Amino acid sequence: MNPLRILVADDHEIVRRGLVSLLKSHAGWEVCAEAQDGRQAVEKAKELRPDVVILDIGMPNLNGLEAARQMLRHNPHSKVLILTITDADEMVRAVLDAGARGFVLKSDAARDLLAAVEALQSNKTFFTSRVAEMVLGGYLGRDRCANDGEVALPSLTPREREIVQLLAEGNSTKEVASHLNLSVKTAETHRSNIMRKLNLHSVSGLVLYAVRNNMVQVAIPPPSVAASPKAS
Repeated sequence: MNPLRILVADDHEIVRRGLVSLLKSHAGWEVCAEAQDGRQAVEKAKELRPDVVILDIGMPNLNGLEAARQMLRHNPHSKVLILTITDADEMVRAVLDAGARGFVLKSDAARDLLAAVEALQSNKTFFTSRVAEMVLGGYLGRDRCANDGEVALPSLTPREREIVQLLAEGNSTKEVASHLNLSVKTAETHRSNIMRKLNLHSVSGLVLYAVRNNMVQVAIPPPSVAASPKAS
């Protein structure tokens, strides 16, 4: 029997090494490649066509959700497992929309990762217990915007999502063009179309859109410790 071939992508080397070590402990599995950002993961997936891809959701250059979409367009038979730090409703919906078959919290990876990959290997899905309840209970309905009065924005194309992420990460239009092998004029046209489509007028608005739609993740500093009162 051929080994199960797995690609692991995480921009934190220590985390990635831990995941790889855990996966290699399972008989019959082979880590065929590692990647340190989403774009590199997509290229390696195109080249190697792994059976299972494990993606950190918050990687630079291309996030895990967009990487999953691109991989599945090129190889629909790959099974994608997303690692994330939160199981908020919006995140779960985004993971499902991207076509992933599994969802594991990073905090639970040591406990759940092997079981998750085994489930994908058996053509099953794998979610944490809370997420499974949300999915099975129908709590991820798409009519929430209509219920809370929000206006649904036009959907972006895959290329436009890539550009939004790169701009939100601080890249100039020229740098976006270089990343995506586009002319600067084409990148500028995409940027103008995106701003018009989303009715945005500033880069800060674009960053906020990217954060709200899980295209980029924002590090949250730990709460400050209040100073103890001075003795009188």
